[in-house]
Amino acid sequence: MATIQDAGRVGQGALGVPASGACDATSYALSNRLVGNHPGAAALEITFGGLVLHADTDLTIAVTGAPCSGVPLNAPSFVRAGTVLRFGPPRSGLRTYVAVRGGIDVPPILGSRSTDLLSGLGPAPLQAGTSLSVGRAFGPMPGVDLAPVADPEAGPVSVRVTPGPRRDWFTDAGWTSFLSQRYAVSSNSNRVGVRLDGTPLERSRDGELSSEGMALGAIQIPPSGLPVVFLADHPVTGGYPVIAYVAQASIPACAQLRPGQGVTFST
Repeated sequence: MATIQDAGRVGQGALGVPASGACDATSYALSNRLVGNHPGAAALEITFGGLVLHADTDLTIAVTGAPCSGVPLNAPSFVRAGTVLRFGPPRSGLRTYVAVRGGIDVPPILGSRSTDLLSGLGPAPLQAGTSLSVGRAFGPMPGVDLAPVADPEAGPVSVRVTPGPRRDWFTDAGWTSFLSQRYAVSSNSNRVGVRLDGTPLERSRDGELSSEGMALGAIQIPPSGLPVVFLADHPVTGGYPVIAYVAQASIPACAQLRPGQGVTFST
């Protein structure tokens, strides 16, 4: 799974258009800065390595996020025409970002070049043999040899949250369970949301909830009683209660969670 992503279709939720964009916005932004791109330039988002890229011309690239074997990381790199880059499985994290100086040049749709897996907007996920054009808009190189950033966590991740608008739909015991147990990331996770396995949460009330607006980082509890953390391709509305919201600073860590990894929540 590799897609083209930028900063997203911001501000159109009221029209029913999701924001999408890079799941790990911090790693995405760093990749563009390292090659002197303007903010919002389109880059590649690779899920758990496996991508092979062939440079048809000389390029300057930067790779950030989940550290894949076989490629340089967190540094601007000159790639000569004919070079083949093979992205092995990352040693930690899930999503890797590749920025090319000039940005990936595909037509914008509703103001963004992002692939949205939920709505189907934007370019299709990359397929074998896909050829990508590179743009010409960029600024000066930053003069940085290496960005000193840590790899994504390989062990259990602690995620900061604030109580959500439907906290009262859960008993105090349910809230305590939510904050005290260690969940495991389900393999049934994607850019829409991270599904978690664990002990179901006890609700204080049953019944239906009218659909209401959803935001990035919302933690929704479906009938299974197990949390779903909404990521970049989340729907704009939802009908299940939101017990909490992920703090902004913890969203990039959620985007790097891989199946089987442990997760705890704290306020």
